Amino acid sequence: YRDDDDINDVASMAGVNLNEESARIMATNSDLVGTQIQSCKDEPFLAAIPLHKRILEMAKKLGITDVPAEVVTFISHATQNRLRTVIEKVTVITQHRMESYKDDEWYEQATDVRSQLKFFEQLERLEKQRKDEQEREILLKAAKSRSRQEDPEQARLKQKAKEMQQQELAQMRQRDANLTALAAIGPRKKRKLDSPGLLTIGGEGVGVSGGSQAGLGTPSSRQYARQKITRVNLRDFIFYMEQEREMSHSLLLYRALLK
Repeated sequence: YRDDDDINDVASMAGVNLNEESARIMATNSDLVGTQIQSCKDEPFLAAIPLHKRILEMAKKLGITDVPAEVVTFISHATQNRLRTVIEKVTVITQHRMESYKDDEWYEQATDVRSQLKFFEQLERLEKQRKDEQEREILLKAAKSRSRQEDPEQARLKQKAKEMQQQELAQMRQRDANLTALAAIGPRKKRKLDSPGLLTIGGEGVGVSGGSQAGLGTPSSRQYARQKITRVNLRDFIFYMEQEREMSHSLLLYRALLK
């Protein structure tokens, strides 16, 4: 019969002797027990020597003459961590700015600034066209006038009308030459995509074996995975500094706003 303690001992109920197992572990892995294994060397993010000199220069102003190397390593790691945090937050801000809600069913478009700008550009174009037509009519009237006593302003208008007519004639000749060239070339045909394993030579299809196909490379094999690039601009960084409590009233933010 076993005691009450043996009933609650799961290892003994399973038939495992903990003393034997501990002795076996100490015998086989005795060189690894109590040691610390590090996968890679702890290298500082910033250059140690220039950073140490800079810290000593700042410490001398406060009456500190000795700065150990651990302080330099700690400041270097703190700088790396701070820079990583800033980059992550600015990246999130940039990704939010680049998001599009046009196809989202939970959003509806209230204003379309692009269409408004196109409308204003069209109005400006029509106004410019109207002014050009008026100026053209004035020049044509000046060119057709046959007054014997012409003032310098009338002569200038006639010369300008003559130049305008020559320019219009040159544009018409250029347009006719372009149309003639396009008619001689003929309609452009879309290039058909070659099927995999088929190489087109002189309009005839030539089969390619598996080894040759790998050497020549099909259009699908030349397509590489395109890495998405997140471009951060100054406006994103200004928005980040405005949200940070430590940088919302800093001199760096005011300098960025002045640019």
